[in-house]
Amino acid sequence: MSILEIDTVSFDEATRELVIIDQTLLPGRLELMRLSDAASIREAIRRLCVRGAPAIGVAAALGLYACAVRIAPEADFAAEFARCAEQIETARPTAVNLSWAVKRMRKAACAPQPLEALRAEAFAIRDEDIRVCQSIGENGLALILDGDGILTHCNAGQLATVRYGTALAPIHVGARRGMHFRVYTDETRPLLQGARLSAYEMVEAGMETTVLCDNMAASLMQSGAVQAVFVGCDRVARNGDTANKIGTLGVAILARHFSLPFYVCAPFSTIDMACPTGADIEIENRAADEVTEMWYKERMAPQGVQVYNPAFDVTPASLITAFVTERGVIRDPKDFEKYWEEKYHG
Repeated sequence: MSILEIDTVSFDEATRELVIIDQTLLPGRLELMRLSDAASIREAIRRLCVRGAPAIGVAAALGLYACAVRIAPEADFAAEFARCAEQIETARPTAVNLSWAVKRMRKAACAPQPLEALRAEAFAIRDEDIRVCQSIGENGLALILDGDGILTHCNAGQLATVRYGTALAPIHVGARRGMHFRVYTDETRPLLQGARLSAYEMVEAGMETTVLCDNMAASLMQSGAVQAVFVGCDRVARNGDTANKIGTLGVAILARHFSLPFYVCAPFSTIDMACPTGADIEIENRAADEVTEMWYKERMAPQGVQVYNPAFDVTPASLITAFVTERGVIRDPKDFEKYWEEKYHG
């Protein structure tokens, strides 16, 4: 079965479990994880078994519903649910969709019939993600031509959402209409989401796909092979500054130098109007061994060396050509306000 036929995040109604693709095993093995307690869900998010801002949000929502149905009748439902919500919400700090989804689930838990309300809200969040990503795909497709060369960084495809993806959604939507693109996927050190995940998706979709090391992007752009850059995001500040996987800032600077459009695909759930600028975004720092040991047969750096390993960097709004959202292509962050709804972190 193709990975494109499986929802990245889903819910098994029979067993009432959260089901996710274990992305730490890709592309070598395709395995599903079944989760139903807060500690396991938190660990799956922390370990990047499920990753990508939208997918994390959906996993949190469906996971909290799975936790809720297991709260014993004699227990203090409100207190136990709050404990689960806190445990899951603090798994990772940068992707705003996680706290956004948990906030919506906390509100649903206050309803007179909390289990019914939680189920409805969790599935609403999932269904919204699918509709939003399809719309992003449609809107982004209008910015590119059949045969274009597209560079992307990290993975903002189907594996970062339930279906379609964000940055790769235009390519998936175009492919289903018979269009062909040349897709270039930055390897994305140190976790290799570009090489392992984006390239895997694109090959499965039948796209001509080339993997390159991150430091080869300038050479590729200089060659004329790239017509546009599409990336996803984990949080967009009110002024348009955008946090995305480490290395995105460098790609944006290169795109500006080579006069290439640099598009950020951003569901409105990822735009944080309560965050004034990129300087206010908390950047997650991850373990040193991701740089020095992961993917290597033997340790590749001397013992005792210090390691700088932020998970994200912030691209200034001035380097972003436009934001591709479910409500259209937005070229000025001041226009975010026009499309804002209270449900987004309100």
